[in-house]
Amino acid sequence: MIQTILAVSIAGIAGTLLRFAAGTWVSANWPRHFYTATLAVNLVGCLIIGLLYGWFLLRPEVPIEVRAGLIVGFVGGLTTFSSFSLDTLRLLESGQAPLAIGYAAVSVFGGLLATWAGLSLTRI
Repeated sequence: MIQTILAVSIAGIAGTLLRFAAGTWVSANWPRHFYTATLAVNLVGCLIIGLLYGWFLLRPEVPIEVRAGLIVGFVGGLTTFSSFSLDTLRLLESGQAPLAIGYAAVSVFGGLLATWAGLSLTRI
C-alpha cells in the first residue's frame, strides 16, 4: 500500500506542476484568455485518461502502483474541475455569458470526446 501511495504522490506532483506551468504560461502570454489553460489541461487529461484506461484494459498485468500513479496521481493532478468551475463563474461575472456557456460546453463535450478518442486509439 505504501508503494501505491508514493506512486500517486509523486505522479500527482508531476501533474500538478504541469498544470501550474500551463496556467502560468497562459497568464503571462494571454491574460484575457486565462481560462484556456484549464481547458487545455482538462482536454489533454481526458485524452490521456482514455488512453491509459484502454491500455490498462489490454495489459492487466500492469501493477496497481503504475495504474494508480498515472490515473489518480498524474491525471488527477493535471486536470481540475474546480478551476473549470471558477473560470466559468469569472466569465459569467464579467458579463461574458456566451463565452462562459461555450467554454463550459467545449470543456464537457470536448472532454468526453477526447476520452473516447483516447480509448479508441488503444483499440486500433
